[in-house]
Amino acid sequence: MKKITLLLTALLVSFSLAAQERKAVWPKGKMPDRQDHQIAAMTDEAGKKDFNPDKHRIAYLEWFTAPEKDVRNGGCMILISGGSYQNCCDVGLIKKWNEEFTKLGFQCVNFVYRTPRPVGLPIYQTAWEDGQRAVRMVRSEAKKRGFDPEKIGVISMSAGSHLALLLATSSQTPAYEAVDKLDTVPCHINWAIVNAPAYGTTDAETGTPATRQGYGSDVKLSKVFKFDSRTCPMSLHHGGKDIYAPQTSTLVYRQLRRMKVPAELHLYADKGHGAFGLERGIEFMRQMGFITPLEKEEKLMDRYASDEHRASHSKTNVWPEGKMPDAQAEQCTPYIEWHMPKQLKTKAIQIIYSGGAYTGNDPDGFEVAPARRYLNEKGMAVVTLKYRTPRPTGLAKHTTAWQDLQRTVKMVRKEAESRGLDPNRIGIMGCSAGGHLTLMGVTSSRHQAYWPIDDTDKISCKVQWGIGIYPAYALTDGLEKPNSQGGNEDDAVLAPEFSFDLDTAPMVFVHGDADGWAAMNSVKTWEKMVQMGIQSDLHTLATRNHCFQNSAAPGTGSYTYLDRIWEFLTAKGFNK
Repeated sequence: MKKITLLLTALLVSFSLAAQERKAVWPKGKMPDRQDHQIAAMTDEAGKKDFNPDKHRIAYLEWFTAPEKDVRNGGCMILISGGSYQNCCDVGLIKKWNEEFTKLGFQCVNFVYRTPRPVGLPIYQTAWEDGQRAVRMVRSEAKKRGFDPEKIGVISMSAGSHLALLLATSSQTPAYEAVDKLDTVPCHINWAIVNAPAYGTTDAETGTPATRQGYGSDVKLSKVFKFDSRTCPMSLHHGGKDIYAPQTSTLVYRQLRRMKVPAELHLYADKGHGAFGLERGIEFMRQMGFITPLEKEEKLMDRYASDEHRASHSKTNVWPEGKMPDAQAEQCTPYIEWHMPKQLKTKAIQIIYSGGAYTGNDPDGFEVAPARRYLNEKGMAVVTLKYRTPRPTGLAKHTTAWQDLQRTVKMVRKEAESRGLDPNRIGIMGCSAGGHLTLMGVTSSRHQAYWPIDDTDKISCKVQWGIGIYPAYALTDGLEKPNSQGGNEDDAVLAPEFSFDLDTAPMVFVHGDADGWAAMNSVKTWEKMVQMGIQSDLHTLATRNHCFQNSAAPGTGSYTYLDRIWEFLTAKGFNK
């Protein structure tokens, strides 16, 4: 009997830990814009045979079990499902988010708003009313539940992300008339992780997929987002092929930059509608200090100090004696170095070079050596390039470096097969001015940089991918100096030297959000490529400046940025 009692007690305790507490958002008879066809229920519940809609008319908060005391960080995460404003369907995401953020020490709460869409009102109106009221209720319960009322974030999906954007940008605009004292509590949130926001551009705001893919001189960001004084930092995530256009995310990001609100933008090549990159959102929260204080930063060169994964190393001058075009005495002699891995796991080849304002460049510095060591460890061959600097006299700043790069690609392609590599799987990578040089190589390989000098120049200099790490000089408001407008305005357009020819290759971009050589260099290039039908990845990093990777805190995007490169190569199949 005693054993049975203990077993029942254990089962009851287990049940109570898993149990969820529901609280109606509105007091009885006070819910604004009540419509008889609307319910508040997740689809798994609404789909049950015994579901009674009359018992589920009022939006509610579903409080999950609090995290263990030893991991609590004083924060709360509001979880918001999508469902086209027709239902709340992301049952699996809510479960996943609750598990992940509870482990990180957040009190989690599922917010279930009214659906389907109201009649005679904007598609979001009743959900927005519910949302503002829900945030007020969450804030009012902070002391009772042990979290900071100014440490409230949201994570969302699709229509839920449209709602999250309303909560994040427009808390100073009342969605409804006050019904009681709770409505004196502020309804702003403190940060947002926004996945695949729908209906954000004017070609979609009535509740359809983006009919013109978010493009067109008359297609703008919806004016329902007010971007008021309480607009919060955000991490925006979007698939490059989402029918609910990723331009919603790029336009929101641009406005946040204009307001100097820290933000991240994560765009995924070839992905459709979905929630991608949860760990990127968590890294954003770490970088912003929303989880715990940042750990001490570590030097990248210290983390990748050894060539233990390199099997061989050889050096070759780029040009035959006396054949270098536009030779200038004050410039260095360009050369390449092959770095072959101990265990070759892919036939792909990565060419890497540094930045340096086209006044100098270092193939052994922090912008190059760690990346080549990382890729050698992955089993990839790497070629490093020392291109001509300082800037040539009487020519555009990049001219001789571009000549060196075109010649390097041809040399690498020529030698690839003899090294057991694929001559048609070559990528280029550079930082800062080297990022600009990468854009030249990616977008303009059909444009001859110099007059051919030998048979090597009969070989194509087309590349299959590019890696742009905080590229500089890409926009007209920053052709020589840091971007004067932050690249945010429409008159800051892509530099005229980029041809964007028919051999333009996909890229992955990584850029600091606070970089004076603005992140919009990367964003506007990404937008141009998508317009051409070229799918690329892009990641910006909140609060991070130029050379973000040189020293970075563990658990942040600046610390793990090399993984973004490998993920891109894997997703595209370049590193097979």
